[in-house]
Formats: sequence, C-alpha cells, structure tokens
Amino acid sequence: MNQTILKHAVKTAWVMIAFTIVCTLGLAIIYHTTKAPISKAEASVRMNLFGQILPADLYDNDLLQDAIKQPAGGDLGNRDETMIHRARSKGEPVAVILEATAPDGYSGDIKLLVAIKATGEIVGVRVLDHKETPGLGDYIDIAHSSWIKKFDAESLDKTKDDGWYVKKDGGKFDFTTGATITPRAVIKAVHKVLKFYQTHQQAIFETPSGQALAL
Repeated sequence: MNQTILKHAVKTAWVMIAFTIVCTLGLAIIYHTTKAPISKAEASVRMNLFGQILPADLYDNDLLQDAIKQPAGGDLGNRDETMIHRARSKGEPVAVILEATAPDGYSGDIKLLVAIKATGEIVGVRVLDHKETPGLGDYIDIAHSSWIKKFDAESLDKTKDDGWYVKKDGGKFDFTTGATITPRAVIKAVHKVLKFYQTHQQAIFETPSGQALAL
C-alpha cells in the first residue's frame, strides 16, 4: 500500500513539474512574442503625444533614443524617474520635452509634459494626468478647454517672475471662477520647469543618452 502511495506521489510530482515547465515556456513565448508589438505601440502613443506640443518639422533626430534620465524628486517634483527627450536638427539643439508634477492641485498631483525650445520659449504644454473635479478644474486638460495653450510662446524673458500667477493674485494668467487652486498649481509648475531648464540647459544637452542628468 505504501509503495502504491509513493508511486502515485512521484507520478503527481512529475505531472506538476511538467505542467510548470510547460506553463513557464508558454509565458516566455507569449512575452517574447508580444514584447515588440507592445513596445512599438507604446512608442507610437508617446510620439503622438509629443507631436501635440512639438512639431515634427523642427527636428530630425529620434526623440525616444535621444533621451536622458531625470531622477525622482528635485526641482521638477516628479515622484518617479522620468525621461528628458532632446530634439535636434543637424546635430544642433532645438528643444527639450520634460515631465513635471504639480503636487498642489485641488485633488492631488497634476502631471505635465512641457516642450521648450533651446532658446527658452515654451512650444507647448499638456496635462498627462490629473484628478481635478470634472466640470470645474478639469479645464486644464486640452480635451475640455484650450486654456493650457496660454503657455504657448511663454518664456522667462517674456513674463517676469511676478507675472507667473493667476490675475486674482496679481499675475497675467486667466482662470475659471471657482477653480483657482488648479490653475495656480499648473502655472507654478510650468514656471518651475522654465527655471529648471534655464539652470540646467547645458547639462541637459551634453549628458550622453541613457544616462542620468547630474545635478
């Protein structure tokens, strides 16, 4: 009886081992089969988003390859490591695309994508993610309003530090009545990005691709 039980246990163990091997191989095959299409789809989504704030005719390099790492935290306030993408034309710096986080939105973090010309002028800004109140603070999203385009062509030369506020606070930027906290957070974050770029412009363009920006 014990021998029968032992044989059954061994057989069961081998079946489980074989099942595990087959499943592992299957998952490995699925991963390698889908990895390339998924990466390609993600790259396409990313480039479409970049295209909203940086015209493709301004550069001739691969934005996804010409990129450096921006550590979490620091002046941009990102909670995770992000990438800084560099645009060039015939090898010369044209623009950068950076991510920044406004931590003081009405309902939490507001994540932004900002394109800045090498000259320090904003090309475009888009909200990547937010939790602002629908119908009240979500007008910062291009899907609901063109308000975010107010930053187009802005720069530190064009608007001095005391202008980077909503009009209610003595600045130059309009806002929707009843939703002051949200635009305040976005304006502050965009201003912060311009300051960051002004300070680290040389390092941003000189850091080898794939490496972290040393601050």
